[in-house]
Order: sequence, then structure tokens, then C-alpha cells
Amino acid sequence: MRKMADNGKDFQVETGSILGLSESGKLIPSSSRVLSILSSTFERSIQKNEKLLKRLKKKDSVTIFHGSRAPTMSTGQYINRISKYTCCGTPCLVVAYIYIERYLQKMGAYLTSLNVHRLLITSIMVAAKFNDAGCYNNAFYAKVGGVSTKEMNSMEIELLFNLDFRLHVTADVFRAHCLQLQKEGPGENQIDRRPGNKTRTRCLPQIASYTCRAI
Repeated sequence: MRKMADNGKDFQVETGSILGLSESGKLIPSSSRVLSILSSTFERSIQKNEKLLKRLKKKDSVTIFHGSRAPTMSTGQYINRISKYTCCGTPCLVVAYIYIERYLQKMGAYLTSLNVHRLLITSIMVAAKFNDAGCYNNAFYAKVGGVSTKEMNSMEIELLFNLDFRLHVTADVFRAHCLQLQKEGPGENQIDRRPGNKTRTRCLPQIASYTCRAI
């Protein structure tokens, strides 16, 4: 598997420091600042976009990532769920964030409460496959995300083609997005530049059931 970092371990240490992690801590607990900042960033974007669409009396284009209604599980809860069961590290989460941004720009689409969940599980899975040495299969991610394996496969293909299979993220782009997330994070959740907690978490072997319904 190719790594997103151009400079290997040194880059991992640098970005880990920016995001408030220890040099050895690739896995992050569900209460980490990174998850909190990502959650708040997505939720603010969704609120802004939905207000804009309502004001313009405009409907967003329906894609394979849209559900018939907003899931009962919040964006923050969903990201925490994915982190808890897959133990995706900070690099994977940030790259997934970049993939979502690229997809929305390519499609001219808006991030809303109807598509954020499916975009998250798909982008995190693709980021993990491309950047991590070890990765779960599509069926596992489907179960975590509350979708069928068939849907997971289709969403993966859709994302890959709309990203033109350009999955590599340079060190400069990665660092820029880390700093962007730090800037956008709420005051109480500012990312600590110092090395953080060295505790590593274990992935939970048994997945609690959940369904993220499509249209």
C-alpha cells in the first residue's frame, strides 16, 4: 500500500504533533480532539448548506450517498462509531475529510444531513485501504456503517470514479488541511500542538447493529 506521507515517519510525527497526538499513537480514542473537531466542522457545514438551500429554495442533487431522511445518529456519533470499531487513525480521518471535500467540489454538491453519513463511511474506508498497511474488508465497513455490502461496494466505486482514482495526498496538502481543521475547530476543542496521550485503544470485536437507510 502507498502511504500518503511523502517523508515517512518524520511527516507522521509532525502532523501528529499538530493534531495533538503522541508520536507513536496512530490510533485515537473516541473522545479525541480530532474527532470532536471533525464532527463540529461537518455539523457547521451541514447547517450552513441546508440554510442556504432552503433560502434559495433549491434541492441538492440526489446521489448514491443520499438517504431518504436524516439518520437518527448524529454526525459526531457516527464518526465515533466508525473510529470505535475500525480504529482508524488520525491520518486516515484527515484524508477521508480531504476526499469528501474533493468529491463535493467535483460534483458541485452540498454536504447535508442526508449524505454525510454515507460519504463518511465510504471515504474512511477508501482512505484506510489506500493509506494503511492493514485494512478490513468492505463487508466489515458496511456493517459498521449500517449499509449493505452491495451498497458499500457501489458507493466505493462511485467515490473512486468521481475522484478520478486520485487518492494520493501530498504532505503539504495534508498539513494544510490539519491546520485548517485546527483553525475551524471550536475554542474549547482547539488542537493541541504538543504530544498528546500515548494510550492506544483496542477495536471492539462485536459490532452493535445500525442501519443507515438509502432513498
